[in-house]
Amino acid sequence: MGKLIGVQFQRNGKLYFFDSDEFSVKPGEYVIVDTARGIDIGEVTTGPRDLDEESWRGPLKKMLRIATEQDIQHGVENRQKEKEAFSICQKKILEHKLEMKLVSVEYAFDNSKILFFFTANGRVDFRSLVKDLASIFKMRIELRQIGVRDEAKMLGGLGPCGRPICCGSFLDQFQPVSIKMAKEQNLSLNPTKISGVCGRLMCCLKYEQEHYEITRKKMPKIGREVITPDGNGPVTDLNIVKETVFVRLTNGDTSEIKEYPLELIIRQPEQQLRQDNARKKDLRIAEPDSEKNVSDQKDNPLSIEPNNDDNIGNTSKHAEQIKNETGKDKSKTKSHRAVLGQPVRRENPNRTDLSTDELKAKQTSAHNDSIKSTERCNIETANDNNPKNNWADALEKAMQAINQDK
Repeated sequence: MGKLIGVQFQRNGKLYFFDSDEFSVKPGEYVIVDTARGIDIGEVTTGPRDLDEESWRGPLKKMLRIATEQDIQHGVENRQKEKEAFSICQKKILEHKLEMKLVSVEYAFDNSKILFFFTANGRVDFRSLVKDLASIFKMRIELRQIGVRDEAKMLGGLGPCGRPICCGSFLDQFQPVSIKMAKEQNLSLNPTKISGVCGRLMCCLKYEQEHYEITRKKMPKIGREVITPDGNGPVTDLNIVKETVFVRLTNGDTSEIKEYPLELIIRQPEQQLRQDNARKKDLRIAEPDSEKNVSDQKDNPLSIEPNNDDNIGNTSKHAEQIKNETGKDKSKTKSHRAVLGQPVRRENPNRTDLSTDELKAKQTSAHNDSIKSTERCNIETANDNNPKNNWADALEKAMQAINQDK
């Protein structure tokens, strides 16, 4: 069973945990620890507490020793060297004409390497830059590309609220933020009002999100009818910070919106709401059906009110006659319907109505004309096809020509 301590290597940086083992340290002291980047010096921010090895997934790295005055002075000298390295690297970037922005420089505690942090829109070929820097500093050079949020955290600044930005003052790591949080908090969706110095959504949107989610579950939805001390009415708006509800109350032809605390609001049970909605739907459906039934009774000749017993027989006979007539009409309409495979008879709209006798006379005259034309054609074809008539005509023409010559 060891002791757990939290260490930060940068001001307001991410918190890392180490096993202090047998050392007794206090918050604010500097310690030397073994990290993935090598030996480094850091500040203790959380005091030692009992370490439960089962709660941690993997083994923790151990603290090497408490930092001495020489170690602290060496760290101060490295901070001064970082400023010189920053100006040199910036000049080399301008010489090579690289599209990148240098953010910060870090020296390793044992002076084994230098880390240069930069931002860029895309990928940058900085191989020639690394060669020049290695020839100047005579040690290992590493260039790391970071995002705009990390840049704002390293540089610091003032936020839209007028105070130092959260990531540069106390946030040790970034949390995911979405536009949905701004919608649920009824904030303006203007990007300039909900964006921070980095150009991304502000981290403070996450702070009150849990309170909004919990309180919104307690409060009724907008449009739901609730019971108030002054009567029933639908919810028009919610104030989640104050936990109040705005309800529209109707009094005759006038309506008024009042604000009530959540404690005075009583929700209607879901079963009652469902029943009310079902009744409203039934009323909406029943009204047009009743109108249709009245109109059908007026237009339909079969809808006869049998008020007297004597008229029952007459009405039944009258109904049978109407049914027979409607059946005949239906049969007629069916006969005029188009059938697949048969020609459809279409009436000419320009045709004038004629009597049956005139139509018969026209049909007979047209039939006789067609017969006469066919007989004439047959006679002409017969004369053309008869060879004897053709020889006789030719002989007569030849005799006439000889007589003329004589």
